[in-house]
Amino acid sequence: MENGNGERRDDASLGELMQRLSQQTATLVRQEIRLAQVEMQQKGKQVGIGAGLFGGAAIVALGGFGALIAGLVLALAEAMDTWAAALVVAGGLFVLAALMALFGKKEVSEAIPPKPEQAMESVQADVAEVKDRMARA
Repeated sequence: MENGNGERRDDASLGELMQRLSQQTATLVRQEIRLAQVEMQQKGKQVGIGAGLFGGAAIVALGGFGALIAGLVLALAEAMDTWAAALVVAGGLFVLAALMALFGKKEVSEAIPPKPEQAMESVQADVAEVKDRMARA
């Protein structure tokens, strides 16, 4: 067996082995924490970009939607009083908004809480490996 300096070491004492185990465990924990940090940063960037795009899309759609609503009210005003046409269109919009809110709530609840899934799987694999090696020792 070689030590970190390339020298052969067959006579490592229990204390040296425990020291190496401690160092390797600390290194492994630091690496897992770094993986979790990187993963959460990437997810945070994705969420930020997505939210910005959704916000921009909402602003543009708002203008188009306003024009569409005005057109619907004017079209219905040909068949009924203008105030009644406006109420019919508003009622339809409230129903649509309620449906969108329900679907949006479902999507958000599936995405929360954001977890560093790869790091968690890696830590679980590491713990299983350590337990396996301890059982064999």
